[in-house]
Order: sequence, then C-alpha cells, then structure tokens
Amino acid sequence: MSDAILPLGKLPPELLAQLVAQIPSSDPRVLLGPGVGLDCAVIDTGAPQLLVLKTEPITFVSGEIGWYGVQVSANDIATTGAVPRWYMTALLLPQGQTTPRLVEEILDQINAACAQLGVTVVGGHTEITHGLDRPLLIGTLIGEVAREGLITPRGAQVGDRILLTKGVPVEATAILSREFPEQLAAVLTPAELEEAAAFLYTPGISVARDAQIAVQAGRVTAMHDPTEGGLASALWEMAEASGKCFKMDPAAVPVPRLSRRVCEVFGLNPLAAIASGALLFTAPPSGAPAICAALQAEGILCAEIGEVSEGPFAVWQRLPDGEVPLPRPERDEITRVYE
Repeated sequence: MSDAILPLGKLPPELLAQLVAQIPSSDPRVLLGPGVGLDCAVIDTGAPQLLVLKTEPITFVSGEIGWYGVQVSANDIATTGAVPRWYMTALLLPQGQTTPRLVEEILDQINAACAQLGVTVVGGHTEITHGLDRPLLIGTLIGEVAREGLITPRGAQVGDRILLTKGVPVEATAILSREFPEQLAAVLTPAELEEAAAFLYTPGISVARDAQIAVQAGRVTAMHDPTEGGLASALWEMAEASGKCFKMDPAAVPVPRLSRRVCEVFGLNPLAAIASGALLFTAPPSGAPAICAALQAEGILCAEIGEVSEGPFAVWQRLPDGEVPLPRPERDEITRVYE
C-alpha cells in the first residue's frame, strides 16, 4: 500500500475494492457483505424476515446532525426494500465547547427523525473528547425486509430504465446554504437563502417514502441513495455492483433552480455533489411509467434519465456530439468548499 496522503471524502473506489477483498467472509448467514456500491449488510438469522444493517457518519454539517444521521441511514435501509426499525448512535462532542443544551438539542433531533420514520432508539454512546472542532455523529440503523422483498444494487438488468426522484443535489443545497450563508447572501435574496436551507425538510433528504411508493407500484430491480459524489458516483456504484453499463442523459436530470444557483456560486458540478433526497432506481421498461406515475401522484417528481445496457460496467452520458464516459468523481464536489 502507498504512503500517499488521501484527499478529503470517501476512499477512492479502487482502494476500497482492494481493502474489501482482504476481509474474510465465511458466515453463510451474511447474504450481502461489504463491497463497492453496497451500502447495507443483509443477514439471515433464520427468522421470517431478513435483517438489514447500515452504519453512516455525519461529517459535512455542524447543525441538525441528529436529523441528518437518522435520515441518511434510513435512506440506505429503504433502498433494500426494508423498513427501518432500530437506531443506535455514537456521538462524539468537542472538549471545551459542549453544553448540556447542545447534547439535548442533538437528542431532540434524533428523536424527531425517528418519530417521523417509526424508528426506535435502542442504545448508543456519547462522550466529550479532544481533537474535535464540532460534534460528530456515527449511527447504525437496523431494518427488516421479507425475503422475497429484498432489493440490492446488484439487481439492475439489461433493458431496465434508470429513474430518479426529486432532483439533485438536494442535500448539497441544504448543507451549503446552512454552512456558508455569507457567500450565498451576495447572490440569493433572504427568501431564497431561507428556502435553500429548508431543502433539508422540503423536498427533504429522506427517500424512505419514495422507495415505499416505488416498490408498491411495480417491479424495482435496484435502488441506490446518491450520497457523497452525488448522482455521478451513485450511477458508477450501481453499474459496478450489477456489472452492467449505465447510459444516462444529463439533460434529463432534474436540477432545481435554487440548487443550480447555489452550485454556480461555488463553481460545483450539481451531478457530483452530495445528493441525499433523490432516489436512484432501475425498473423494467414495461413497468417504469406506472412507477413514475405513482410517485408523481403523491407529489414526488420522477424522471427517466437513462437505461441499462450490457456490461462491462461503465457509465456513459449522451451529449449532442455522441456518447462519452461520465467521469467518476474522485471526491464529492462540496469538499472543495471546505478546503
């Protein structure tokens, strides 16, 4: 292994793949273990339902971390077709800055998010520690899914349509407007800045409802929650997990007006910025229109942005001059703002 310093953000996918390959796997009850593009573990305990587990840190934000922590973990659970049930958190708080009020506020955020999703807090760990300049939260969420209802990113099939809900990047819009309001105040009106900050709740960073509606409306073959690296990374991860070639049309990707303006201020590519709030999924061509219609009937925007082709795995984008590879992000776009 190299001694080179790694950049801010997720591990490079090539390095992650090497490390994952070194993890021993001998328990036959583990139906889905670690892998690039595989956000959840699935365990067969012998019960009628499978257990789905997810661990997620919150690192880009300093406020509302309790809300973020529950919602983004629940998103990954929901993409397997599972229902989120039980939540645990490790909360690390900065020395010399932490007050009882701060701890209570974070717990209130966790409780509110869990109440919205029907999740029960079952434990965790909280401590004040050195070397931090803000609170850090790492959460683990456990869900349940019927055996026949399990969906994984590996399930995309040739001919499937690629669909996206809400638009991108909802989460980056909320984060940037909350963490860097001074830079945006010169471009956005106070009302626009307030609306952008409210993207955390409207349209919101949760995709649990999107996933539930989609699987009830038709056959969904694979689902993914675009987090770090945004839609571009999510497409690459789904392509790698399924071993298929994904072809997408950038012009078909919905980007809310405020999201585009916020990204323009910081010079960011909206397709490669953290994008919780959007559900990326694949469905057979015969059923995709009905699924989109069901989502839109519930007030959730759904757009067809491409289709799945034969492998080897890759992601191509359709431009006016023809098809070219979609660059795989080395890191999330908003990490550049933090440097």
